[in-house]
Amino acid sequence: MYEDIRNNKIKTGLIVSLFIVVIALIIYYICMAFDLGVMSIIIAMIFSIGSAWASYYYSDKIVLSINKAHPASPEQYEKLNNILDGLMVSSGLSDRPKLYVVDDPQPNAFATGRNPQNAVICVTTGLLDIMDYYELEGVIAHELSHIKNYDIRLSAVVSVMVGFMVILTDWVSRALFWGGSRDSDNDRNANPILMLIGLICLILAPIFGKLMQLALSRRREFLADASAVELTRNPDGLISALQKLDADTHTLKTANNSTAHMYISDPFKSNLKDGKKKKTSLLSTHPSIDDRIEAIRNLK
Repeated sequence: MYEDIRNNKIKTGLIVSLFIVVIALIIYYICMAFDLGVMSIIIAMIFSIGSAWASYYYSDKIVLSINKAHPASPEQYEKLNNILDGLMVSSGLSDRPKLYVVDDPQPNAFATGRNPQNAVICVTTGLLDIMDYYELEGVIAHELSHIKNYDIRLSAVVSVMVGFMVILTDWVSRALFWGGSRDSDNDRNANPILMLIGLICLILAPIFGKLMQLALSRRREFLADASAVELTRNPDGLISALQKLDADTHTLKTANNSTAHMYISDPFKSNLKDGKKKKTSLLSTHPSIDDRIEAIRNLK
């Protein structure tokens, strides 16, 4: 587990660095394309570093805002808060995550934040409606495990950065299509190699973003399940919760492609086709529920 935590920290640093480079190249290309001259590389670096900084420090707030989440007060969500308080004793975490709720009928949950000291666990009202005490405990323990393993930092940073790259490339593509151009002077002033690399990054950024999400190995879901069983000492509770998540057919309205990998189960139900289950593919953000349940049973 400590090896996974260390690897997650290293992966986060590498992804943030790669993001800065890619965004800088795209912005350099944009600046030259819109006749902004030799200051382009300075503008590119300031913009890329600033966006990376915002993604790192405000990723949790951005994700919560996207999902229209609201705080889960102890008065209104007593059972949820009591479960978290009980799990904190055995989790080894010194800081209690904040609890949030999304008003949506699909049962689901995710954790976010840049570290355990600034962590959030968010559940849907659908999850609270259909889970009994021990099933809900299993789900919250799973999300606590993501926090303890530093999965949340990696997931949140990637979610915000991928979303930002998709928005940026879409805006630039539209702007260039509707009349963006360079004059011959800027053609001569621009570094042709950087211009070429920037154009390639602009074209491939959405694909690059998707690959970054898939780089968050599905192994982390198996690890979080195993850690949750260790916390609760009740594998049957988590197994039952996963079965209910798998049986539900609702689609989460607030989910999007940049945050789908953060949830405990696929919010788009892309494992279903014509009402029947599909096998996990190389492009799936989650391992199949059946595989996860089998792994938990093998822990007994």
